[in-house]
Amino acid sequence: MREVNVTRAMGAAMRRIHVGNALSAFGLGFTVPYLYVYVAQVRGLGSMTAGLVLAVFAVAALIVLPFAGRAIVRRGSLPVLLAALVTAALGALGLGLAGSAVAVLAAAAALGAGQAVMQPALATMIVDCSTADTRSRAFAMQFFLQNLGLGVGGLIGGHLVDTTRVSSFTLLFAIEAAMFLLLVVVMATVRMPRAPRLGDAPTQSAKGSWKRLLGNRAMVQLCVLGFVLFFACYGQFESGLSAYGVEAAGISTSALGTALAANTLMIVVAQFAVLKFVERRRRSRVIAGVGLIWAVAWVAAGYAGLGHGSHEMATAAFVSTYALFGLGEAMLSPTVAPLVADLAPEGMAGQYNSVFALVKQLALAVGPAVGGPMGASLHAPYIVTFLLFSLGITVLALRLGRRLTAMQDRPWLARSSRVVTRGGAPAEPDASLTAP
Repeated sequence: MREVNVTRAMGAAMRRIHVGNALSAFGLGFTVPYLYVYVAQVRGLGSMTAGLVLAVFAVAALIVLPFAGRAIVRRGSLPVLLAALVTAALGALGLGLAGSAVAVLAAAAALGAGQAVMQPALATMIVDCSTADTRSRAFAMQFFLQNLGLGVGGLIGGHLVDTTRVSSFTLLFAIEAAMFLLLVVVMATVRMPRAPRLGDAPTQSAKGSWKRLLGNRAMVQLCVLGFVLFFACYGQFESGLSAYGVEAAGISTSALGTALAANTLMIVVAQFAVLKFVERRRRSRVIAGVGLIWAVAWVAAGYAGLGHGSHEMATAAFVSTYALFGLGEAMLSPTVAPLVADLAPEGMAGQYNSVFALVKQLALAVGPAVGGPMGASLHAPYIVTFLLFSLGITVLALRLGRRLTAMQDRPWLARSSRVVTRGGAPAEPDASLTAP
């Protein structure tokens, strides 16, 4: 009976967590696409300040994430999430009211820091409220709701804004702040199952916990792989790849919007069909397959900009590139995040999630800086470079697979054993776990 009650409590908590993911994504989708226009044109602060605002988002995330993991481990994911939501709400409201460059940058720092901490906090809550059997599906649902929320938020926000009226943007940011505060109310009612924390164990220094993490070779390899994943895909969406499409392929802004919509549509439509496929496949081979799919996507992009077909064919190839990226993303969502959780030793999921989020932010900061100029002017080298990065994903994923235990690479085995090997080096598997 106690096990049934615990399962029901975990299910109730998970439903609120998914509502939280949808609301936070909806709020961000409301404003993020329009930040540049708002700062540069509506507030009249110029393109330099607008560029700095976008940079501040990344810098704020890089500053707070190393501390976020430690806070989650020591205090728990829910209190850290609530603090992040309040910070993000203040930042969003500040952006809507700010009229000077200093005020805009300060508000952007608060919003960026809060948004960054939400990611590992929510991910750790999903880990605490799921089992090895349900974790992949839970993270797939999270990714699905995030993309749906971003898409719906961006669509509605685009109909509300008016570049001739500051008040329309103030309303937009006020709604975003309200979403975060509503999420505070929703999440404050969550009854989290008791998860192990670092404070429950003998005191360990921050230096010691980092040393332990860096000693986990599988996690280090996953972080390297994660950097390449985010650098070669997510870091190119709105920078290098869009610049390449416009400059090399002559893609119109409306076609670029169609390509972005195709990416989101592919994720929303394919997510749960893909989930059924990947649930019974080795995680390392699923990630390796994503590298091959993305390599095909870069070949399609190469045809769009470097081929000699018609403009319609080039546009179709370019839209297909974004759709193929979406298919790869749908395969990664139930694979990578649960793997981070399974690599984390008992009580350390928060720190591992934060480290992986930090790797993601680094890739998203470096990706546009490298890909943007290349995509705009070095068209053939740009395609070849990121085609090779995609193939590198396949190689890195297969190498990672050799370091994973049978349970980490094939989590469905936990259904029979009910034991998941967490952290550390791979144990010697018995004959029943080594079959391909």
